[in-house]
Amino acid sequence: MLCQFTVKNYKSIRDEVTFDMQAVAISEHEDRVIKDKDGEQFLPVSAIYGPNGGGKSNVLEALRALAAKILRPLYATRDNEKCIFFQKKLVIEPFAFSEETKNAPTEFEIFFRTEMAEYRYVLHVKKEVVVYESLDRVKLDTGRRSALFERGDEITLKGVFSRLKISEGLSATLPMLSYLGITYKRNEVVKDVLEWFECGIDFLNYGNPIEELRLAVSNSEEVKLLMLEMIQEMDLDIVDFRVAEEENDRIDVYTKHMVEGYEAELNLLEESSGTKKLFGLMPFIAESLLRGTTLIIDELDAKIHPVLLRHIIMMFQDMDINREKAQLIFTSHDLSTMNGEVFRRDEIWFAAKGNVQNSKLYSLVEFKNEKGESVRKDAKYDKQYLEGKYGADPYLRRIIDWGKVNA
Repeated sequence: MLCQFTVKNYKSIRDEVTFDMQAVAISEHEDRVIKDKDGEQFLPVSAIYGPNGGGKSNVLEALRALAAKILRPLYATRDNEKCIFFQKKLVIEPFAFSEETKNAPTEFEIFFRTEMAEYRYVLHVKKEVVVYESLDRVKLDTGRRSALFERGDEITLKGVFSRLKISEGLSATLPMLSYLGITYKRNEVVKDVLEWFECGIDFLNYGNPIEELRLAVSNSEEVKLLMLEMIQEMDLDIVDFRVAEEENDRIDVYTKHMVEGYEAELNLLEESSGTKKLFGLMPFIAESLLRGTTLIIDELDAKIHPVLLRHIIMMFQDMDINREKAQLIFTSHDLSTMNGEVFRRDEIWFAAKGNVQNSKLYSLVEFKNEKGESVRKDAKYDKQYLEGKYGADPYLRRIIDWGKVNA
């Protein structure tokens, strides 16, 4: 699970912002939180709203940039599709509208959990060079805290890593975590950490829906069955589908329709653009729920009907369905779901720019008006959002006095 992510000096994000998936002690939808083995509670869903250009996509992109920085060296010699996605060079760009930030490092801090432990990983990068890095953990069964390594001017290995050896001349652009993954990939703790970055968090890419469908569905009947359940919720006349591998490694997807008792099969290419988008999305939703991953999707509402969006959110929030502690994090403009029936207040986030093009990020539960009052759980979130009361109205250019934001 993702617990918390903090980033500073990345693209439109000048000052430090923190995206928190820890559940706040509030009195709404208390049954819709993930309860871990040590009693800590986390959110299964979070949505980031805000105007175009406000920086909401940059929050998710910063998280992907961190994962890519770690995984690219590990994937350098592999050739599967996911590896190719992370092999593409992703430049870590600082905030551009200040001479000070342009010459300062980008700073990442992430807390995440595996079955074994909670980890805190810190990485500071300046022009691809690692200027600081550290890793700490807390074992969930004992609560014991320990530092694992720290890298500044020198590298110090600690705790269970203290007996590991580091070669001289370690590249300044190579994260220590990546080096450990290459050199000590059989080490239990190294494997636990890197498996989370590789398999525990997933970033949906809409580049090729049919190829994505093949990757997710071709060998998983369990995923297919869950997809068909979601299709039924949309009240489509699709009753089944199949993935066919044709000549020259070409992949085709066929949908089976039932109309007034007549059965017909169509190639997915003949379907509407909306149906194609659905088939590019649903395998990843199903995989996340079945495997318990953290799924990151930019502009989820642009891909699907509001009815299905609501249904997907509710599936992650239903702990009878979401038994594997899956999480869904997405950006959105859709207001049909921005209400207290669908979301807890700590699941709604806002991103917008201040006066010097710097993005701010804050949750609805922490927002306070000029009188210092919090947003009530029975408030009309969508109406107040459109009125600009939360400081991230999509239609107003000058939306808030940032000095009054408690963010």
